[in-house]
Amino acid sequence: MENRGQKRMEVVDDELPADKRACNSQDSKPSTSSDSSVQGHSQEEANGASSGHENNTDADMDTSSSDSPSNRSDGEQDRDREDSDYGSCDSDDDEEEDPRHRVLKDYQRGRSSEDQEKLTSLVSRLSEEIDPSLQLIGLTELCEVLSFCTEDSLSTVMADTLSRVLVKLANHESNADIMLLAIRAITYLSDVYPRSVAFLVKHETLPALCQRLLTIEYLDVAEQCLQALEKISKDEPVACLNAGAIKAVLSFIDFFSTSLQRVAVSTVVNICRELSSESPSPFMDAVPILCNLLQYEDRQLVESVAICLTKIADQVSQSPEMLDQLCSHELIHQSIHLLNLNGRTTLSQPVYNGVIGLLRKLSSGSSLAFRTLYELNIGYRLKEIISTYDISHSVSSTHPINECSNQVHEVLKLVIELLPSSLVEDNQLALEKERFLINQPDLLQQFGAYMLPVMIQVLKSGANVYVSYGCLSAIHKLTCLSKSADFIDLLKNANILSVLAGTLSRKDHHVVVVALEIAEVLLDKYRDAFFNSFIKEGVFFAIEALLNSEKGQQNPVSADVSQKPISKEIVKCLCQSFERSISSSSQTCKIEKDSVYILATRIKESFFGPEVFDSQKGLTDVLQNLKHLSAALDGLMNVPIDAHALHDEKFFTIWNQIIERLNGRESVSTFEFTESGVVKALANYLSNGLHQRKFSKGDPECGSLPFVGNRFEVFTRLLWSDGEATSSVLIKKLQNSLSSLENYPIVLSQFLKQRNSFATVPNGRSTSYPILRVRFVKAEGETCLRDYSQDLVTVDPLCYFDAVDQYMWPKVHLKPLDSVEAKDQAMECQSSQLQSTSISCQGESSSHMEIDNPNASQGSQEEDQEQLTDSGEENISSSEEEDTLPEEDALPRLLFRLEGLELDRSLTVYQAILLHKLKSASETTNDSKLSGTHTITYERAPQLGESHENLIPLGSIMDNDEYHPFLSYLFAHRLDLRHKATNPPAYDILFLLRSLEGMNRFLFHLICHERINDFGEGRLDNLDDLRVEVRPVPYAEFVSSKLTEKLEQQLRDSFALSTCGLPPWFNDLMGSCPFLFSFEVKSKYFRLAAFGSQKVHHHPQHLSSSSGQGEGRPVTGSLPRKKFLACRGNILESAAKMMELHGTQKVVIEVEYNEEVGTGLGPTLEFYTLVSRAFQNPDLGMWRSDRSSFVGRPKEDSGFLVSPSGLFPRPWSATSAAFPDVLQKFVLLGTVVAKALHDGRVLDIPFSKAFYKLILGQELSSFDIHFIDPELCKILVELQALARRKKVFSESQTDARAAKCDLNFRGTKIEDICLEFALPGYTDYVLAPHSANDMVNMDNLEEYIKAIVNATLYNGIQKQVEAFRSGFNQVFPIEHLEIYNEEELETLLCGERDLFNMNEVLDHIKFDHGYTSSSPPVENLLEILHEFDKEQQRAFLQFVTGCPRLPPGGLASLSPKLTIVRKHGSDSSEADLPSVMTCANYLKLPPYSSKEKMKEKLIYAITEGQGSFHLS
Repeated sequence: MENRGQKRMEVVDDELPADKRACNSQDSKPSTSSDSSVQGHSQEEANGASSGHENNTDADMDTSSSDSPSNRSDGEQDRDREDSDYGSCDSDDDEEEDPRHRVLKDYQRGRSSEDQEKLTSLVSRLSEEIDPSLQLIGLTELCEVLSFCTEDSLSTVMADTLSRVLVKLANHESNADIMLLAIRAITYLSDVYPRSVAFLVKHETLPALCQRLLTIEYLDVAEQCLQALEKISKDEPVACLNAGAIKAVLSFIDFFSTSLQRVAVSTVVNICRELSSESPSPFMDAVPILCNLLQYEDRQLVESVAICLTKIADQVSQSPEMLDQLCSHELIHQSIHLLNLNGRTTLSQPVYNGVIGLLRKLSSGSSLAFRTLYELNIGYRLKEIISTYDISHSVSSTHPINECSNQVHEVLKLVIELLPSSLVEDNQLALEKERFLINQPDLLQQFGAYMLPVMIQVLKSGANVYVSYGCLSAIHKLTCLSKSADFIDLLKNANILSVLAGTLSRKDHHVVVVALEIAEVLLDKYRDAFFNSFIKEGVFFAIEALLNSEKGQQNPVSADVSQKPISKEIVKCLCQSFERSISSSSQTCKIEKDSVYILATRIKESFFGPEVFDSQKGLTDVLQNLKHLSAALDGLMNVPIDAHALHDEKFFTIWNQIIERLNGRESVSTFEFTESGVVKALANYLSNGLHQRKFSKGDPECGSLPFVGNRFEVFTRLLWSDGEATSSVLIKKLQNSLSSLENYPIVLSQFLKQRNSFATVPNGRSTSYPILRVRFVKAEGETCLRDYSQDLVTVDPLCYFDAVDQYMWPKVHLKPLDSVEAKDQAMECQSSQLQSTSISCQGESSSHMEIDNPNASQGSQEEDQEQLTDSGEENISSSEEEDTLPEEDALPRLLFRLEGLELDRSLTVYQAILLHKLKSASETTNDSKLSGTHTITYERAPQLGESHENLIPLGSIMDNDEYHPFLSYLFAHRLDLRHKATNPPAYDILFLLRSLEGMNRFLFHLICHERINDFGEGRLDNLDDLRVEVRPVPYAEFVSSKLTEKLEQQLRDSFALSTCGLPPWFNDLMGSCPFLFSFEVKSKYFRLAAFGSQKVHHHPQHLSSSSGQGEGRPVTGSLPRKKFLACRGNILESAAKMMELHGTQKVVIEVEYNEEVGTGLGPTLEFYTLVSRAFQNPDLGMWRSDRSSFVGRPKEDSGFLVSPSGLFPRPWSATSAAFPDVLQKFVLLGTVVAKALHDGRVLDIPFSKAFYKLILGQELSSFDIHFIDPELCKILVELQALARRKKVFSESQTDARAAKCDLNFRGTKIEDICLEFALPGYTDYVLAPHSANDMVNMDNLEEYIKAIVNATLYNGIQKQVEAFRSGFNQVFPIEHLEIYNEEELETLLCGERDLFNMNEVLDHIKFDHGYTSSSPPVENLLEILHEFDKEQQRAFLQFVTGCPRLPPGGLASLSPKLTIVRKHGSDSSEADLPSVMTCANYLKLPPYSSKEKMKEKLIYAITEGQGSFHLS
């Protein structure tokens, strides 16, 4: 490191090789010249992103050093610089008392007086002066004064006089310099004193400026006119419109630079805010130029043009002629081009949605637009947009509104507009559109072929009620319009009836009515094609269920707007959410009472007789056959559990019949699969009924666990006998069944407002969120308690019922207590402790909770994770102090009920009441349902406490069992049994899915174990047959798109998260079945669970949005930041010092290096990279680096260890002298890893899969050595097979059979191999109780294998793992990581493995300041990146970003976005080197003449420019 640093210093005078530019305040200083104000602003945006990365005006910055405490003066200087860069920490009150501020105010007053005197003098001189040279001098002085003065320096009279003088000078015909300075002064005047704009308009400034633009004589004058008009248009848009400013600024727009083109279009945007429909000519004449500008590549320019055209379309939307005129200029062609997701000009989300809305408005009022959209195949483009609906959730949105749903909502509006219905709309335009589709059936068929499947997919994915209603409405219209026979096949392939069956079980009646209307149309038009499918998919059974539930009940028709995705439109009813316009008179619901009952009855009576609903006649052959197989599986439970052979034979027969039916020619519908009972029977058989019971040590059921393991082993062999095909079929069926049966509610609270409240219960305190009003009433017949119902009580919604119990007990208990006051105080204390178990927003108890603005961030919030504690209580722990719950012997004294039903004590009061309300509420709800008064009855609790639900650790139940790791994983985090009571079918499905996911995860273990048994029992003879190659099912197949989408919707509701207004299923499923959710949504959940709501807005580098407003630097909420001075020569010592100072603090650390000017994101990321490599130093003795014959030889290169299977702790004896130092290194490693996660940094340290399992708290088995050292595992498996064979034949007690037994290891006796009783590669490690001199023989072979496994996976590394976890826990609890699997955890820690997907690079790179995506140097750079090998790509990434790996999500998630700009250097760009600003991911690339030259310079830069941060 030092040598390389000296080398760079030697060449600094000649050519600094691509040194990285430091991020400091000078980089982001804006230009003060008005001529380049726009360019200066653009440069500030680019550079400001670097200096302001993760910036916060309230940031608490200080500087620490790892070198010496004597560097205090340097630290103080750094602090001064931090105050200028990041803002001071002082509060406003302190500022008012600061005498420096008073001095500054006095200075400003004096300066204003001086400016007034100067302005008065200058106005007087300019009014009287006629000498051009003196006028120039006066205007120059005037511009200088105006550029530095404030609004206080000017008055209305002065502005009036000055305006008149400047307008006169601006009309000077003979002197261009006078015109330029006069117009510049007008620009300054408009900027510093906005009230002067009215005077400028009065004195005819606008005609003068427009004339200069329409007849350009001097380009610099015209450019200044653009600047002036942009300022004036902000305050006087109507005057600018009437003066012809739109035409003036656009007529010669191509003559100006990109920055001034932006100014010109910005002027038009300002004017378009106040358009008048009375005289459309001024703005309609500009449409051709605006449409042409849509083809430009500058994003900011194109977005402004799109806004202008949208405003114009809004203004003429009532005039078909005007809309046709818009279409005649190819507006639709250009708009569709902008919607191209792979286009080079990417739009921000709001503008993108606006373009879709523009197309809808054009189609609504213009038949020409309607026809053009169909002819341009708009269906394909809309399909592409909706197809990315779920992808758009993979990054966090910083928009206040849910832009993802907003986008789909706009698309569905357009789709519905493109499907006219003359029966509903009843106007000439609708008839004309419908005739067009009748005459062009191929266009409608093509549109349906694109849109129907994707809308069906959206419905299956659990879209919110608004999107669901829009999709169903569009499908209904499409079904009514289409008359093609091909449409029948399209409907069948999309499996529309399965979706309808699931939709009919939803609770929102608007959605149900549309589904019934679709069913009626299908039966009316295509009865023969769909009749049998209606029965097979269960649609008619769903209709019958509707009739039974609706009979005698009035239909509630009020809409639930809790999921309203639009903020500007006020929609009172769901059925009007897709209307063109909503008038105040039409805001009543269109659904009449009993609509569902009437429509369902009509369908039943019109199309089907009573025999269809008969319990037996209405069943299909497939369903009856599956029912028989299910009964056969149930019958297996009566076979003795230890009859392995009989069980295997019968189960094999039954399962083959089930699979044959599932893969048969006649498909099995989701309805048939769920109704058959196969899922319940299979779950019951495999688990022997344990999946639905609570058991602990000593229970008779525990003795059946080994048999359960054997059943799963057999089931694994059957499922994976043909690869992953059979298991994939079963998983898909289970996922479909879960989607159709689950009814988990979504709770939104978007419109609840923050307000200060006072909660009496549990301990009386103010809250910044709404409280619950509760009346506690004594239960009838309760005689041992007092009545407490006289008054309403305000209850903190975040407290648990245990806290309510503590508050209520002394008030309602009749028996006198000794030392009441003392006991009350104890109870209050315990109540306070209980209260701290609620969600912590800043690592504190909820009493100090800060509720985030509900509109602050909808896409990046996760809920605190409820963990299952030893006492069986669920609690959320994210506070700095230990959260305490009642001890196990503290039994509840009161029982609480709501409307007769007992409330769950493991939930907060809010959650418990919410869960009760949701049982009778609509499918989505909001907090308004909880805003009334709740009557809760209380009674004395039973004396005997309930048994705890938590399962006793399996390690204490089945010691040394061969299936222990798998069964421990399967039963350790079971789904809460209340799910079994509320939804038994879903409970069984979830257990089977968890079982399949566990089998998939332990696939290598289970199959290896079976092969060993087969070899031991003689069914295999060759050791080579023990080799196992498994093909696990891709993890993505276990992800439920519907539940993931529901969780996404829940996580967007910031207020519900902050106040714990979350349904219990949220935590239950994440704790027991995290595989159901995508990595992206789990990451959002994790950040809130681990760091609280203060980090909700802290998008780590891998979660920041890469589109729209999310392009900027990550937002760190209100977390303070600390600077740390590191030394490159002692990187681990610096890391230790940094963790000691700031590791446990809730701060974000930024690193700068000794004697280097760089600071910010780039140096910080490089620091974590350097620390990662330092930990891989083989001299530390932390990792396995065996060189024995059993172990492959890892490479040692560049001073760090690279193992093919990843890093895994090496075994150490506790008596070794070096062992304490190794433990300290693991403690430090754990702290560094946790801090990197906390701060959103990426590491470059390749742990092995087995080590990730240890981090996740999972148990290892001997087969996990495969993920540490495959060769060692292979040999151990073969030795295990020999030991198993010896054990089997020795137990058979048949000498003849034992004589035939081959116990040789590949033809050699074990004794002849001369294996010493020592750990391969680590002879200093003692395998107790033997010594290294003992030899391995057949009698002690099994003991030898256990000793090696124990040393490799247990005792030899246990202390190291404990040290790592203890270091990790100093930052936040490591248990929060348990929702991830090993691959996901690696991605979370180390980012993406694949660095560049060249097909997507253009979509995620920004080009600016002289470069576009089509610039030759840019095209050369992309080709060079494609040609780079992996190591060169890593070097390039580290050069540009400071880290050799991309964050999770890849290049799309890089924040700030990778930006490539033109580097303006010396006259000969060939000699310049590329340079970067790592804080902004900003590459400054010279325009080299050839690709070869660029590659040469780039390789030199990325290899020689590493390791230091200097100015470039």
